[in-house]
Amino acid sequence: MNKPLKDLAKGATRREALVVGATLAGGALLVGCSPADLLSVGAKKDFGAFGPFLKFSPDGWVTVVSKHIEFGQGNHAGLAAIAAEELGADWSKVRVEQAPGVAKVYGNPMMGGVQGTGGSSAISSSWTQLRTAGAAARAMFVEAAAKRWNVPAGEITVADGVVGHASGKQAGFAELLEDASKVKVPEKPVLKDPKTFTLVGTDRVRRKDSHAKSTGAARFTQDVRLENMLVAMVAHPPRFGAKATGFDATEARKVAGVVDVFQIPTGVAVVAENTWAARKGRDALKVTWDESKAEKRSSETLLASYRDLASGKVAPPDKAGWAAFDSKGEAAQAAAGTAAVDVTYDFPYLAHAAMEPLDCVAIVNGNNCTLVHGSQSPTLDQLAAAKIVGNLPGAIKVETLFAGGSFGRRTNFQSDYVAEAVQVAKKVGKGRPVKLVWTREDDMRAGYYRPMVHHRVRVTLDKDGFPATWRHRVVTQSIMKGSPMGTPKIDDSSIEGVKGSPYLKATPVVDAQLLTTDVGVPVLWWRSVGHTHTAYVMEHTIDQLARTAGKDPVEYRRALYAKVGANRHLAALNLAAEKAGWTTPAPAEWTRGVAVHESFGSVVAEIAEVRMVDGQPKVGRVVAAIDCGTAVAPNQIAAQIESGVCYGLSGAMFGEITLKDGAVEQSNFDSYRVLRHSEAPQVETHIVASPNPPSGVGEPGTPPIGPAVANAILAMTGQPMLSQPFVKT
Repeated sequence: MNKPLKDLAKGATRREALVVGATLAGGALLVGCSPADLLSVGAKKDFGAFGPFLKFSPDGWVTVVSKHIEFGQGNHAGLAAIAAEELGADWSKVRVEQAPGVAKVYGNPMMGGVQGTGGSSAISSSWTQLRTAGAAARAMFVEAAAKRWNVPAGEITVADGVVGHASGKQAGFAELLEDASKVKVPEKPVLKDPKTFTLVGTDRVRRKDSHAKSTGAARFTQDVRLENMLVAMVAHPPRFGAKATGFDATEARKVAGVVDVFQIPTGVAVVAENTWAARKGRDALKVTWDESKAEKRSSETLLASYRDLASGKVAPPDKAGWAAFDSKGEAAQAAAGTAAVDVTYDFPYLAHAAMEPLDCVAIVNGNNCTLVHGSQSPTLDQLAAAKIVGNLPGAIKVETLFAGGSFGRRTNFQSDYVAEAVQVAKKVGKGRPVKLVWTREDDMRAGYYRPMVHHRVRVTLDKDGFPATWRHRVVTQSIMKGSPMGTPKIDDSSIEGVKGSPYLKATPVVDAQLLTTDVGVPVLWWRSVGHTHTAYVMEHTIDQLARTAGKDPVEYRRALYAKVGANRHLAALNLAAEKAGWTTPAPAEWTRGVAVHESFGSVVAEIAEVRMVDGQPKVGRVVAAIDCGTAVAPNQIAAQIESGVCYGLSGAMFGEITLKDGAVEQSNFDSYRVLRHSEAPQVETHIVASPNPPSGVGEPGTPPIGPAVANAILAMTGQPMLSQPFVKT
């Protein structure tokens, strides 16, 4: 029998908490029912003869059904290649379609059974699943051919979509489709030896969506045009935690095209015949806000309180307290002796700033609901919608479209913008489609953010110049706050990258503690989550220690990795150092910096070449080496490292959301600076050969770039970079 949800909730990991907590929040507690079973009640689960992941057309095309959204990261290429490799398909006749929302079938095992995309898990969570699906279908076609030709199945081959026999007999999938569909799907099909792969791991694995996106054929939420559809925008409070107590819609209703104005839990909705009318109507609204429970502190005030807490100047509130992790030895020793490094690091709130703002089409008719949008987590969206319309989560239909980026923003425990769309569509009723649109200003000012974080680090060295004691304090908000599971004592997303670091493993005495703060600003995972700040702190601290010890930063790391058997770190570092020419002089006026970090199961080393231009750092070249297990799509891995480098560099150089009396000051790219094309470095990606299963690629390229640049500046100026962003705008 499956574990009851109560049992699953005990000791659940952060990922498992997503599904267990969200299910509990839905008001359903079924003893003996797994989360995936519960969440799929009411869902249609009729699939073809070849199972839920593969479809075959009479014209010979193979369709791979992806349980993961494609929002720019290119995962459809790798996912399709995994199945196509085992199947023996003609790569030029393979296409991809999005799966419906059915957690029981399409749940992500690395997210506790939730159907969703995150944690750089698309390829790794689908590796065995899609290999098995492809191998099973191959076996079915082989058996069908063997019976038709009256030959042993072991003598039949499948390659490039052709089923063949040494006698010269051959047939395509289309010719054998009817017979193969009658064969029972094997439960444990024989998988190929990876040494025989001809597609996976080659540059033939290219994106399947490029043509559609280049021609405009790809369908995004803004492309959705349905009969009788309305468009809605919501007026949100200027401060987090405020609530609308009333509104005057007199002028809003005078705007041509405005159909209705009404209050929903998160603000006041304006419904119109088109986007422009909805926006003009919203602009004309007069809303009264109750700010008695709103967050009214400014960024400077919050950061000052974080510093006081970390230094011990101020004691934590009664309900909060320091929580230890990875600590060993006598804590008092970590506070004694002469410190080689005694520094603090400050990180601001960051916006996700995806190119496509948030949007969702909702259709509500009674308690039936259909969602059409770029859903990062169909399961969480189904839960949110189900609570509003009063139906089972599995009965909520989700059609997932392409989306223009997310970086974590399109999924959260509340499914905020999706829930708004459903609230509005429910009020409109009668099955009339409603497209909810958030502007970039809405998302920048009323959305979720990477938390503000403060680190305090004190390290002493032994006689050989290596860490003897390490005292570490982290002060930040919990991303898990607001989840149905409640706020954990230790939110791993706050300390991942410090916790488990090879540098702490190599240090005899460690006193590491986390303090979780209570702030009214909504926070969320941001590309690479906690690693965005922990990698910076660990890698920049290590360079400062190497400098104090008079050792080369690469050699210093090699020695520490050797101490604790961090062989993957060492391999990535060695490859990057070799390709970057670390032991040779950097080009004139340029200085190199290095950083190595593990996240989402992968290890990435990056070496950046930096020079100062008008007092600002300019990054010209980045050499990256990644150990991500089996490289399914090398070209796409390189693209994701390039993307991660630019995204991380953008955040480290310019990213900053600031609060003034609780209100966000930034609104669009004119005030929230991002990296420009002219500022993007040349990025070279090298892959560490590995026989291991695939691990994450979408996020691991982001964490090392900030510290690599900071370490180059340290080598250049002798001064550490103790706060981000590097450039104040």
